[in-house]
Amino acid sequence: MTAPINNASARQRTGGPSPILGRRGDGNDRAGRQHLTKVEVEIAELAERSSHDLRLAWRRLHRTDPPLGLSRDLLIRALANQLQERTHGGASRALRRRLQNLTAGRRKAGVPRDPGVVLKTGTRLVRHWRGHTHTVLVREDGFEYEGQHHRSLTVVAERITGAHWSGPRFFDLAPRAGASVGAGAGR
Repeated sequence: MTAPINNASARQRTGGPSPILGRRGDGNDRAGRQHLTKVEVEIAELAERSSHDLRLAWRRLHRTDPPLGLSRDLLIRALANQLQERTHGGASRALRRRLQNLTAGRRKAGVPRDPGVVLKTGTRLVRHWRGHTHTVLVREDGFEYEGQHHRSLTVVAERITGAHWSGPRFFDLAPRAGASVGAGAGR
C-alpha cells in the first residue's frame, strides 16, 4: 500500500480539493463560502474572473493599464493584495520608509546597497559606556531611550556620548571597516 499524497498539485490533478481559497474543485462553491469574510470571498472570486475582467478591475483601481507582461496569476495576486490593504490597512510607515530607502539606494549609481542589520520592533539594544549600562528599545517608528522617542540611533549615541557617533557603529550593528559584505559566510 502506498502512502497518501499530501501535495496540493497532486490533489488538484486527482480531483481532490483545490488549493485555491474557496474552490472545492466542482466549480459550485458559493454555498460553502458562508464561513468566509467578505474580502475572502472577493479574493476567491478573482480566480473565477476572466483575464479581461481582471484587467478592467486593475484599470478601475489604478486608472492605468496593468504592466505589460503581467501574468494572470500575478494580476490576481496584486488585486487580492489591494483588496486586503483596503480592508486591513497597508504597510506601516516604517516599512514604507525602509522600502523607499532601499530602492533609492539601488537607483543611485546602480550599485547594490547592503541594508545592514534589520532590527525587529521590541528589540532591546544594550551598550555599556563609561561605567553605565544604556538600553534602547526599538520601536516601529524609531527608538526609545530613557523614555524619550528618537528617530535614529545616531541621535541616541550622541546623547549618550556627548559627541557625534554613528548610531549603528556605537551599538556595534555596522560592519567593521574593511570587512566585505558576506565575508566569512562560507567559513
